Amino acid sequence: MKTFDELFEELKAKVSAADPNSGTVKELNKGKHFIGKKIVEEAGEVWIAAEYEGREKTAEEISQLLYHLQVMMIANELELKDVYKYL
Repeated sequence: MKTFDELFEELKAKVSAADPNSGTVKELNKGKHFIGKKIVEEAGEVWIAAEYEGREKTAEEISQLLYHLQVMMIANELELKDVYKYL
């Protein structure tokens, strides 16, 4: 298990290494429009899971949404502190 902060550091390291087999690198290379569509898709899946699929599925979908949000943060050169200041 990893924390939100640990995941972000892991994703930044993958991007820095520019591994062409990395799903994160591939997603970033597709651009902000693609990432944005993934965020919208995952947000819908969170809602559906919360309404109809129970706790575990909801947690899984939320984790996927958080992942894509972090990829968007990286695409926009945002750091966690940039977001945390608004919490």
